[in-house]
Amino acid sequence: MLKPMQIGLIGFGTVGSGTYQLLKRNQHQIQRRLGRALHISMVADLDVAKVKAVVDADCKVVSDAQDIISNPDIDVVIELIGGYGFALEVVSKAIEAGKHVVTANKALLATHGETIFESARQQQCMVGFESSVAGGIPIIKVVREGLAANQIEWIAGIINGTTNFILTQMHEKSWTFAQALEQAQSLGYAEADPTFDIEGIDAAHKCSLLAAIAYGIPIPFSHAYVEGITQLQSKDMQFAAQLGYRIKLLGIAKRTDTGVEVRVHPCLISERSLIANVEGAMNAVMVHSDALGTSMYYGKGAGGEPTASAVIADLIDIARMASTDVANRIPHLAFQAQSIESPAILDIEQVTTCNYLRIAVADQSGVLASITSILAEHSISVDAMLQQPADSTSKQTELIILTHEAKEGVMNQAIAKIQTLSTVLMPVVRIRKEDFN
Repeated sequence: MLKPMQIGLIGFGTVGSGTYQLLKRNQHQIQRRLGRALHISMVADLDVAKVKAVVDADCKVVSDAQDIISNPDIDVVIELIGGYGFALEVVSKAIEAGKHVVTANKALLATHGETIFESARQQQCMVGFESSVAGGIPIIKVVREGLAANQIEWIAGIINGTTNFILTQMHEKSWTFAQALEQAQSLGYAEADPTFDIEGIDAAHKCSLLAAIAYGIPIPFSHAYVEGITQLQSKDMQFAAQLGYRIKLLGIAKRTDTGVEVRVHPCLISERSLIANVEGAMNAVMVHSDALGTSMYYGKGAGGEPTASAVIADLIDIARMASTDVANRIPHLAFQAQSIESPAILDIEQVTTCNYLRIAVADQSGVLASITSILAEHSISVDAMLQQPADSTSKQTELIILTHEAKEGVMNQAIAKIQTLSTVLMPVVRIRKEDFN
């Protein structure tokens, strides 16, 4: 049997401690599969005493990550500290030292991934990042390896559990966004500063990585369209439900004849679709490819052991491929480096979707005709409509209109013209609608 692979773990928070405990608990089964042991022999964390209280005596605990990086006996470095600054330094130095790396840091890879992967390629090192997208769901492996024979047409995913929890509460309990966010924070689903989650940035990091491995393109985060959920109201959830839809924050990557779409925003999706019924903090990713058709992958997108499951899966892959000829290893971004292409990443105004419009209007005759006339002028047809009972005090009502497909730029022009009508009393609310049939 091969000698154990020596691993240095940097960061002993929820995922770090989960990785240590899961590896220890299932070491026998992992060794049966792999033919060698995986041994976390060093941990770096500022709270040395906390770590020492958890790990076994044969695991050395240090406060300085450099002690791990400079140790010639360490084969793999696991980076679980997060962020852009120090994490980039740790990963870069580990690769320079000739060590393989496993990271759950989607923000780091979305912004610096190309540099990291190129450095790893030159140093003949591997970088595992399965845990960076959708927690324990093995979606990176599915897209990069399981669907390698397919042309991937689109990917659409609920890839942020915090926002999905918030939207679930707004739908089920008619809570305001603020109420749902407060509960998410009290339960530990949302950080004290939830900006990355609620503004869609976290989902955009993950969506960009999926797009890169699906289409063999440079990581497109800087060109992605990102819109969060802070402007959504519970009444939009109820109106959507009346029309047979749910509202979810989706990360979407789609290949078209004119380029690649990479976008994150709230969407109306049919309540009959599987992904519409993904509730709470759960994640799900749908992938549509030419040979397989549509498949969906569902599970926990965060948490200590779910994410640790993906971290250890990367360790196992690295252990298996470490002795493989470098040219025959699976490329980090699925495609060979010389085959990476740079198609246009479409601006949101070039994207075509259906739309939900909520329009507060004066309760008087001719209003609906004026609005539908403007839509018709822009060749936008109406699919369905709701009109709420008029408020007898304010003499106003709300129109809910679902449109057929229209290019975003054209829809923006139509909305701008509708907004000029004297009978339109508030800013028009627009939410995109996607059909995944």
